[in-house]
Amino acid sequence: MAEVALGPTPISRADVVAVARDGVGVRLTDEAIDAVARSREHVERLAERPEPTYGVSTGFGALAVRHIPPDRRTALQHAVVRSHAAGAGPEVEPEVVRGLMLLRLRTLAMGRSGVKVSTVEAMAGMINAGIIPVVHEYGSLGCSGDLAPLSAVALALTGEGQVRVKGELKPAADALKDAGITPVRLAEKEGLALINGTDGMLGMLVMAIADLRRLMAIADLTAAMSVEALLGTDRVFAADLHALRPHPGQSESAARMAQILSDSEIVASHRGPDCTRVQDAYSLRCSPQVHGAALDTLTHAELVADRELASAVDNPVVLDDGRVESNGNFHGAPIAYVLDFLAIPVADVASMAERRTDRMLDVARSHGLPAFLADDPGVDSGHMIAHYTQAAVVAEMKRLAVPASVDSIPTSAMQEDHVSMGWAAARKLRKSVDGLTTVLAIELLTAARAIDLRAPLKPSTATGRAVEALRTRVPGPGPDRYLAPDIAAAEDLIRSGGIK
Repeated sequence: MAEVALGPTPISRADVVAVARDGVGVRLTDEAIDAVARSREHVERLAERPEPTYGVSTGFGALAVRHIPPDRRTALQHAVVRSHAAGAGPEVEPEVVRGLMLLRLRTLAMGRSGVKVSTVEAMAGMINAGIIPVVHEYGSLGCSGDLAPLSAVALALTGEGQVRVKGELKPAADALKDAGITPVRLAEKEGLALINGTDGMLGMLVMAIADLRRLMAIADLTAAMSVEALLGTDRVFAADLHALRPHPGQSESAARMAQILSDSEIVASHRGPDCTRVQDAYSLRCSPQVHGAALDTLTHAELVADRELASAVDNPVVLDDGRVESNGNFHGAPIAYVLDFLAIPVADVASMAERRTDRMLDVARSHGLPAFLADDPGVDSGHMIAHYTQAAVVAEMKRLAVPASVDSIPTSAMQEDHVSMGWAAARKLRKSVDGLTTVLAIELLTAARAIDLRAPLKPSTATGRAVEALRTRVPGPGPDRYLAPDIAAAEDLIRSGGIK
């Protein structure tokens, strides 16, 4: 993808990921330039009238009743940006900043915000030059948008504050000068338009969706590998069984697991009348039901994200007939809810993976595997502490599944008396996604070790590819394998697509 075109029409989730993560640039279409210019004309006409218009000739929030004279309006727009860039805590990741910059620019390019053409061109220039404003973790309540994070971006656009370019911290004014970008001098409505959106939480939702689509396929793989390692049956993944309960995600997960196990010598070895086992444990048998419910939740989140990517989120907005109207579309509830919702199945999928891992390490339940998969049980501990690490991560993920969106804290002298906490929901979901990666990496390593111990029986083709990919990254298998560096290598394989 060479660049993402921005105009009055929606962009895709793939576009967001490309700009945020892959450094793809942006281009303002001719339609965008025309739409922005028309909306600016409406704002300038209203600015000349004696009657106050919110966001154009008034203060903001609890100060919305105060009329601002023309000679103080530029100062007002700059003041709101400076005062709102009050975040604290560590810097958020560059991909989060690029995502929120792209999405704020996308709304501005729809021609509903009343900014100047030169302002959107300057923001596009910042994105294309790789200028990443310093945005801090805390400051957004997810109502009136992600105010503090977006204000940090707007501040850099005016030549103030700090930015990073290729990782180097420098003053925004210097970075803009080096890139040939003139700092923006804000006019009526522009300061508010730059900061009043749900772009940070939406960007993080889109990236989490992309990560989870990949991780849920990995979860099916690691679950199937655990079924192999524990001498489980693949009969419970048959399509006709899952047709009896027609949830799309469940059928997808079951079909994937059945395909992975279809040519496994290990599974075939205990299929038939000589097998005395009646049922596998829930963590094996019910994997498609749990993974499938997570996939269906993810599908709902994709629907919400796509609707948001077609939305013009600003307050006030410029309508086609020239009216500038206040509204509540900046409220982050639609995004916050699905961010919180996703954290629940992500934690549950991780919890089920942890149960499968534990089962492989217990001689009472592993059907012939050595204690903790150790080469010499008692002399070495095998995967015991790798499982401790996994359990610790799962425990943290359960805490992260507690919803943020129910915890509204009134602000702005009770003008903003109900907030979404969507930014907080997004931040904790990112941690949960990282946690799921770690949990699946440990199950992957453990199942690979257990499958090695089932030799000379051969695993399925898909499992064999996964085990071989691990061997290229970690110097195993053996009694000292699957320690912390190996967990990190497995995580990297999952993130890079080296495990499919």
